[in-house]
Amino acid sequence: MVTAELAAVLPAVVFVLAIALNVVAIGIDQIRCVDAARMAARSASRGDPAARVSDIGQRAAPGGAAVTVRSLGGDVQVTVSSAPPGPFAWLTGGHRLSASVVAQVESSVEAPP
Repeated sequence: MVTAELAAVLPAVVFVLAIALNVVAIGIDQIRCVDAARMAARSASRGDPAARVSDIGQRAAPGGAAVTVRSLGGDVQVTVSSAPPGPFAWLTGGHRLSASVVAQVESSVEAPP
């Protein structure tokens, strides 16, 4: 008797476990977007070229992420966005994972002779 009940419940347990694992994957990719935006913004604030800033962001971001860099006067804004991973991406309500960081551009000061 216990075997039949277990067989009836097992698909539901597997489904809930799959959803839980996908939620964890979505959370991890969101954190990777935040970290990538932070790292790229730090690079841009130091005055690195846009290609290097984008490369730093791409390496830290989830696969297939888009990295955009904008200059805002004395600040720089880096936005990283990515499609949610896994078969249960609908859990995000159709939204993309994204993070945006604004950093102040550092002024260069030469060392005294």
